[in-house]
Amino acid sequence: MGKLIAVLLGIAVVGGAAYWALRDAEAPTSAAEHISEKPSDAAPSAAKQQLDNVREAAHRIEAEGQRRADEAAANTGE
Repeated sequence: MGKLIAVLLGIAVVGGAAYWALRDAEAPTSAAEHISEKPSDAAPSAAKQQLDNVREAAHRIEAEGQRRADEAAANTGE
């Protein structure tokens, strides 16, 4: 009986924490509003802008690593 109460209490705590974390999440008030909204191409969302920044940084890091590998190969080949 004690284990059952502990499990139920744990589920309640986790559920309450999830509710508390998600209650301020920005969400449309109804599914119909969400479907009818069209994203504008003129103003990218913050998430897309962040993803684009991460991709650019990844490309820079890869290019720098490749440049260093090429230099190291050239130096050892001489």
